[in-house]
Amino acid sequence: MKSNYKNLFSPLTIKNMTLKNRVMMMPMGTNYGLQNGEMSFLHIQYYAERAKGDVGLIMVENASVDSPEGSNGTTQIRIDHDNFMPRYFKFCETVHSHGGCLGIQLNHAGASAQSARINMQPVSASNIPSKEGGEIPRPLTVEEIHRIAKKFGEAAKRAQTCGFDCVEIHAGHSYLLSQFLSPLTNDRTDEFGGTPENRARFTKLVVEEVRKQVGPMFPIFIRLSAEELMEGGNTLDDCIEYLQYFQDEVDAFDVSCGLNGTIQYQIDSNFLEDGWRSYMAKAVKEKYKKPCVTMGNIRDPKIAEDILARGDADLIGMGRGLIADPHWVSKVESGHEEDIRKCISCNIGCAGNRIGGNRPIRCTVNPEVFYDDAYRKEQIKKPCNVVVIGGGTAGLEAACTAAEVGCTTFLYEKKDNLGGLAAEISKIPDKKRLGDFPKYLETRASKLSNLFIFKGHDANVNMIKNLNPNIIVNATGSNPLLPPIKGLHDFIDKEGSKVKSILGMINNLDAYANTDLNGKKVVVVGGGAVGLDVVEYFAPKGAKVSIVEMMPVIGKDLDPVSKSSTKELMEKYNVNQMPNTALQEVKADAFTVKVNDEIKDLDFDYGFVCLGMKANAPIYNDINEAFADTDVKIINIGDSVRARRIIEGTAEGRNLVTVLKDLDYL
Repeated sequence: MKSNYKNLFSPLTIKNMTLKNRVMMMPMGTNYGLQNGEMSFLHIQYYAERAKGDVGLIMVENASVDSPEGSNGTTQIRIDHDNFMPRYFKFCETVHSHGGCLGIQLNHAGASAQSARINMQPVSASNIPSKEGGEIPRPLTVEEIHRIAKKFGEAAKRAQTCGFDCVEIHAGHSYLLSQFLSPLTNDRTDEFGGTPENRARFTKLVVEEVRKQVGPMFPIFIRLSAEELMEGGNTLDDCIEYLQYFQDEVDAFDVSCGLNGTIQYQIDSNFLEDGWRSYMAKAVKEKYKKPCVTMGNIRDPKIAEDILARGDADLIGMGRGLIADPHWVSKVESGHEEDIRKCISCNIGCAGNRIGGNRPIRCTVNPEVFYDDAYRKEQIKKPCNVVVIGGGTAGLEAACTAAEVGCTTFLYEKKDNLGGLAAEISKIPDKKRLGDFPKYLETRASKLSNLFIFKGHDANVNMIKNLNPNIIVNATGSNPLLPPIKGLHDFIDKEGSKVKSILGMINNLDAYANTDLNGKKVVVVGGGAVGLDVVEYFAPKGAKVSIVEMMPVIGKDLDPVSKSSTKELMEKYNVNQMPNTALQEVKADAFTVKVNDEIKDLDFDYGFVCLGMKANAPIYNDINEAFADTDVKIINIGDSVRARRIIEGTAEGRNLVTVLKDLDYL
């Protein structure tokens, strides 16, 4: 089906490297590295799986050129010593055997390093933190600047020797070179500060040193924050101006955006459209006539093709999309787009794990980031009937997994539609990406002849017994948490009432869309992810929004990207934030709350109670009782255990493979 995407699947030659297609895997930290900074065999498998999926160029995550000073993570890989070369050689050898090209990103964290991890004060252009509340760094001396430039060159030479096809210099995203380029973090008065030319001087030294080490024909990429998207920061015009000072030896521009303070644009929030950044690459390409990479929530191959056809960019960068589906490229190439497991840009298993929790990356929609669908090769060795109760994302994942390894599988869903809460939340316009996951699961299920789905059936014990189950999976999800607060049950989601739950809000979206909400008072009780979804819907429409949260922090458990995005939204639309405030009573048009020992009413035109979700397992105890004297294995997964996130339910659904192994079916 390449003919549908002639630009996407056309080769591209940059110096002595020829790419078989125009998809480049973006460099993303993984926390898979060994404690000493060496690449692990987990790394090798992770990247090899994407190479198997026909990615044209894999750009390996940022490697430190000068540790510990330049390290930005606890298990960041290093390339600042010859000791690391043998493993990189093995890596290149393995990944190249699957086809495609390989690069590695070279980086110095500067002020984005943490003293607790590097055991020294971080360094930078000036004594300005790289993010709000960050550590104050030490300004580098001129001698140190020249030493670090040489470190970049030495690292590039190691990469070339190990078998990488190119290198990328990281000069964006609030790392060291970015800290010199940005007026927000560079107030130097010497030859490395002040004018654009001076602020670009360090990057120029680095580029020239790398070229000196690798020779004239080895491709050099450079990653940029073309738009810093912060007040007083570099604009696209500023970027185009300073590029003139070091572009001569650069072969390709990786045109990104954002700093630490605008991380929701460098690691795109879910509401940003596919390919929204391509105008930046287009501007750089038009000025400097060199290949440019664009990225930004690109999930739809048609949009990728359009970007290339318009000439906005020469390479399509995909990061999280290739965590979610390592075989995105091969599925598009073979005409199986409907089978793509699209990233939903939730930023929970990737950025949330690594940046938010210093854990290795995982994925909400892909519970096996290393071996992808290898489990399908394992087939049952004796008959096994699996009954799944609940057709949300956890139940669908369990049912598909069971059927794919050969089990005769039955799924009951009491509603007339599948997808559970994810499908419902995706009806909110800014959450539409979330709907891609249940859609993928339904498509996957439809191709399994041994999976029988019964929608509109509220399962009971007799139904289940008639199917002679060997394994029963309870995945009945969750319901809104509605505690016994005075008036709450009298008003919430009742006909004609102004008080709604999140599901009540979703059921009234058409009415809100046809109403002038400008100046309307909206009060949201609950400062977690669900309450913030409501704020995100009403605030941009001109409503006067207040959000009430009993805890000291609103959005405490959000991933770093969502936190930054939420902060920006609430500041932009003057959302009244009320932490340490407890709901006391629900009235027809007011919430009575307690704040600082004061009781007061918050009047509203629209009131929402979003106190989270609670497990809903109405049949679980009955099943356990009915099958107590049998060998039937009963497991409870997803929100019906306790209300959590999609990622936990997906992992538990796939874990059915382990259950089958433990029961000796595989």
